Order: sequence, then C-alpha cells, then structure tokens
Amino acid sequence: MADALLRLDRVTKSFGALRVTDAVSLDIPRGELHALIGPNGAGKTSLIHQLSGSLASDSGRIVFEGEEVTGLPMHARARRGLVRSFQITSILPRFTALENVALAVQSRSGSSFRFLGDAAREARLNEEAMEALALIGLAERASRIAGTLSHGEKRGLELAIALALGPKLLLLDEPMAGAGDGESEALVAILRALKSRVTILLVEHDMQAVFALADRISVLVNGSVIATGQPDAVRADAQVRAAYLGEA
Repeated sequence: MADALLRLDRVTKSFGALRVTDAVSLDIPRGELHALIGPNGAGKTSLIHQLSGSLASDSGRIVFEGEEVTGLPMHARARRGLVRSFQITSILPRFTALENVALAVQSRSGSSFRFLGDAAREARLNEEAMEALALIGLAERASRIAGTLSHGEKRGLELAIALALGPKLLLLDEPMAGAGDGESEALVAILRALKSRVTILLVEHDMQAVFALADRISVLVNGSVIATGQPDAVRADAQVRAAYLGEA
C-alpha cells in the first residue's frame, strides 16, 4: 500500500522456542481505524509492544511515515507520533485529571509544570490539556482526583493523555477491558469521534465494538496474520471463523 502510514515487514519475535509474532506483514494507511483481533495468546499485545518500542523485534522492519523506526526506543517513536495507550490503566491516581493530561502535554513540549506553582504560569499546558479532556467528554471532571474516577472515566482519561502527546497513529491495547455495557458504549462513541482526527490501531476482544468501529480488520492466530480485510469479509472468512470467531 503506497500511502501506508505504518508498514510492518515480516516482524518477528521469539521467547526461546515460543514465537509470539511470526513474520507479521501489515500496512495501515493514514486515516484508518484498523482492528487487530485474535484469541488469547495470539501475540496481539506482543506486537503492540514491538510497534511502540517497548519490546525489540528479532527480525523484520517497522516503517512509520516512510522512515524505518525498528531500532528506535519508545520515547523516540512517541516523539514521531507513534503513541500507545496501555492495556492496564497507567494514570497517576493522586493527581487530578487535568494534571495527568498536562504532564503529557509537558512531555511533548518540554515545558516545566509546577503542581504547587501559579497555574497561570502554565496556562498553555492547561489549555491544551483541557482541549484533550473535552474531546473525550471529561472536561467537567478536570479537577477530580484521577483515582476517584469510574473505570470508564479512567479509560477515557488515558485516551486524553495519549491524545495530548500529539499522536499521528494511536496504538490502543484493549481499551474496553473491564468496562461495563454503558462504559463500553461511551468508549465506542469516543473512538468513533476520534477516527476523523487520528489513525488508530485497535487491539480489542469486544467484537461488537470492533465491528462497529473498524475500517479493516486483521486476525492474528499463533503469531501470524491469517486474514486482513473489511469487517464483513473477515466475518465471513471460513478460516477466521474456525480459528476465532466461531468460538464466540
């Protein structure tokens, strides 16, 4: 795909005799929400780790915006706009929602943020943080201590933190994990709105959310991609149904 924002070329990772990703090749164009699905242990989170830079690949190439980033550390990839949100919530629970997001703005801009100083000194950080919270629907929770937010609000806050880093491609690892029905519906609505702003690679077990959101879907089984295509084509694929969807 000539206009791919992210290109994976035979990306592979093994732990001893266990090959967790096996020659994964995939192109994700700019503006797409691409879902990565598969059974537990298929290698989805390991692949996200490799893309973000938190896990080194054994072989293969990762190309982002036409430049190879395979050997770059996580912070260098994030500066280029390849940003991830973690499977397990990673907010600072004793700080407010606004402070959590402002720290992300700070890390991108290099400004200093003083929790105990004059807030006016960091007006720009706060303004950008509020914009990210507003996009997620959490502006009214800005002054709340993050640890007191509901589970769904914490997942939303983590999305706001990721957005504050200025992503060009957002890697989301199971954002619906642990969410109730109402919270999942709210997160689906947020992600649907974000599709017009940022390219997204979504790892998710909630098939209702996946088929509601994805432009294309790739299915990972035993570390290998067995199918990639539009949602209806993937849903109808006999190999996919036998390996994964048929279990649901």
